[in-house]
Amino acid sequence: MSALPPEHRDAARMLAVEAAWARAGAGRLVLLRGATGTGRTTVLEAAVADARAHGMRVLRARCSPRDQGVPYATVLQLMAPVAEFGEAAFAGDDRAGAALFRRVLHSYSDRAPLLIAVDDVHLADPASHRWLVESARHVDRLRILLVATERSQYDVDPPAPGLTHTLSPALVRTLTLAPLTPDSAAELVRSAHADASASWVDDCVRAGAGNPLLLRALLDDLGAGRHPTVPTTSAALYPGAYPAAVSWWLDSAGPGTGEVARALAALDEGWDGDAPRELPNGVTRPDTACPSDELASLIAELAGADPARVAGWLTAMTGLGVLRPDLDGRPRYAHPLLRDAVLTGVSAARRRAAHAAAAGTMHRHGVSPDTVARQLLLSDPVGEPWTSAALQEAASLALRDGRTDDAAAFLRRTLREPLTDTHRQRLLTELGSLEYKAHATSAGIPRLSEALRLPGAPQDTVRAAVALGTALAGRGRTVAAVDVLRTVEDELTDRPQLIRTLQTASVLLSEQDPSVRKEVYRWLCDAAQRAPELVGTAGHALVVRHEATAGLISAAEAMGRLRALLAQPADPQTEPFLIGTAAAVAQWADELLEAERLLESGLVGQRPDLLHPMHEALANVRADILAARGEHARLLAEPWARDPARTTPSNRQAHVLLSLVATGEEARAVRFAESLDLRSAPDSWEVNRFLYARGVARAATGDTAGALHDFLECGRRQSAREVVSPIVTPWRTAAAECRLALGRPQEAIALAEEELRLARVWNTPRTVGRSLRVLAEATGGRHGLELAEEAVRLLRGAPEGTETELVSALIAQGRGLTAAGDRGRARACLREAAERAERLGAARQWALAEEALGESGARRTASARTGSRSLTSSERRIAELAAEGRTNTEIADLLHLARRTVETHLTSSYRKLGIHRRGELSGVLGGAGGK
Repeated sequence: MSALPPEHRDAARMLAVEAAWARAGAGRLVLLRGATGTGRTTVLEAAVADARAHGMRVLRARCSPRDQGVPYATVLQLMAPVAEFGEAAFAGDDRAGAALFRRVLHSYSDRAPLLIAVDDVHLADPASHRWLVESARHVDRLRILLVATERSQYDVDPPAPGLTHTLSPALVRTLTLAPLTPDSAAELVRSAHADASASWVDDCVRAGAGNPLLLRALLDDLGAGRHPTVPTTSAALYPGAYPAAVSWWLDSAGPGTGEVARALAALDEGWDGDAPRELPNGVTRPDTACPSDELASLIAELAGADPARVAGWLTAMTGLGVLRPDLDGRPRYAHPLLRDAVLTGVSAARRRAAHAAAAGTMHRHGVSPDTVARQLLLSDPVGEPWTSAALQEAASLALRDGRTDDAAAFLRRTLREPLTDTHRQRLLTELGSLEYKAHATSAGIPRLSEALRLPGAPQDTVRAAVALGTALAGRGRTVAAVDVLRTVEDELTDRPQLIRTLQTASVLLSEQDPSVRKEVYRWLCDAAQRAPELVGTAGHALVVRHEATAGLISAAEAMGRLRALLAQPADPQTEPFLIGTAAAVAQWADELLEAERLLESGLVGQRPDLLHPMHEALANVRADILAARGEHARLLAEPWARDPARTTPSNRQAHVLLSLVATGEEARAVRFAESLDLRSAPDSWEVNRFLYARGVARAATGDTAGALHDFLECGRRQSAREVVSPIVTPWRTAAAECRLALGRPQEAIALAEEELRLARVWNTPRTVGRSLRVLAEATGGRHGLELAEEAVRLLRGAPEGTETELVSALIAQGRGLTAAGDRGRARACLREAAERAERLGAARQWALAEEALGESGARRTASARTGSRSLTSSERRIAELAAEGRTNTEIADLLHLARRTVETHLTSSYRKLGIHRRGELSGVLGGAGGK
């Protein structure tokens, strides 16, 4: 008995007690009930063994569906060992036979206590069933224990009356076997696999579904060490005891239950990969799954069953552990292996048909498009209009939630349905865009090429051309990209707005190739002068940007011209180019609030399902704004910062590199730079930005010669592109600092003076202040100190986004004052620089300020950049909101951040403040609370 699980041991002990009463002369009828596979036969065998051990005679029978047509088949099994019965004549008459069996039984039980064990009594033939019922009425007067096992599982087909249907409850003791508890099931698993991991045991428990039969069959299949993980398909099991047990379990339940179980399995299969309730941005997705009552109706329709019985079956199977509710409350099979076993024997064609039928039924029931679409993913083409509509709606919802892989899968499935050329062209453009963006490779280009070849509306053709051009340029094939746009342009002679769209896109895409860029911008500038009305507002904005990078106009003039262009009526096709270009120039002009406003406006107007050159442009502007504000933690919290999606450098990865240096992680910055391959990268402005950033990292780690090489190569490439202004990459001052470190001050002065001349053309505090500061360091002496002081004065009155340059200028001024012997003023400058660097979280600048303080003779602080004053502006803002009791999700929504970014900022704040819990924030925030 000790080998039995606890649920069986209790039943076996109760039967032993009943046997003792029978031996004492008080006969008993015990009905042992339970679902298929819950161990009724096992407990009955234990009762038989116990009876024999106590001297009881045993008569036993096992009922079978094959005996249904044979009268008294079960009773004849029982009487076979009785010698008196062998001598009696059984004529087969119902009434006479029943009397004969009763006389023999009484005679047999007079000699010794008797156990009558009938297994699966619900399968007994009708005559035997009647005889057992009648005998049970008199068993209390005999030394007989009658034990019958009966299946009590809830089935879709209503069951026949049970053995005790007409008996008084006083005559019957009913025991119902419960499913195995998770602990009991885990104990059985560990008894067979003592060294199994907790996850492996849990998988077995779930696949066993609380059913000893299924669990033991599974353990037989898994064997000793053959499967390091529990499979999810029956094909991986040998010799196949588990799927055979599941099949037998279904057969025992009847055809109605089998159909319902398989219908649910097909639905369950389609639910795999459903959209998560908790989305990446912290928003909870509305529960759009099918409610339980509608699900029962849906399954009933698929299986041709009674909805009420289906609802009862779902409830019963959940209680047994066969099904488990998911986050949406849908009953799903406890393990994928169990679901697969239920579907074993169902052909692939029948499965696909079931999924198609399920999708159609769900669609009629108003189930969410995402759930319907997942069924369609597993079906053959349906060929009905609602199919493509449901798939496309599901793709749109997936895009809204940021699930691009799901959206692409739904669109690929849509292409298998019958579509018009126009519809197919739109879908191919969307799908090609998603596939390209998801994998950052050539994936998607064939789709976009196919879309462009299909006949369609001119506007759709332009969208396809712009998407294909963007993809080609992104792979370094700028000439091919521009050629594609020009070819389509030649076919649209009567659509001036669409022609301007193609021309504007060509200009923007040409940024990826120096020679193409020169040619395209030469054409654009000439056209803007000769026929300004043909260029359009977006084209004129690109001219402004070109003149800004070429060092031809000031920031004030550029912004004035752009604001005038933005005030003009917008062409919907080219407006994204206008807004994105204006946002970039506004960021260069240190108009960060205006740049941010334009950025948000541009993002609202973008379609995430279409590849467009402004997608990447706006993403770069966003990174540029964060960098200008010194928001290093936010930059490093971005997904592409931790796991770059491409192996070639980009502008955003350049910002990652610069942020790593700024936060004192120079070694990590160098490793990050070395992980990206510049040799295979196309010659683009983004590579130039990365060269500059790599130079900064090399300089920070003492590789001055390597840094100088990167800065000069960046400058050579920028000059070849006619980009001479320092507004994008201030490579001259960076190279000047390297020249100075290498002991070549005259070369450093020449570079710094040239950058100062160009910076004064653009005339913003950030560019001019930086140039003045580096020239001050290279010049030295009284004049150098005057230049440094001029830089500090200029940057103190500057708008947002110049704090980092101000810190560097203060350090330069402090060093100059130290060299001039004015140590008191020097220390004041350097302490201010250190405090500002702490607030920014700029570890490298803080270290430089502390080093300069030491050189000035001041006592070095022991600050580890902690305390409330060390919080960056973003960290303080988030910490204050958290202290007010707002959740991370609420803070993310309020500040338009990812929840992950909020968590990163709070973790950094806790470290700086020396606390461990959210509740401690209010006590340590504020100037007085800083350490």
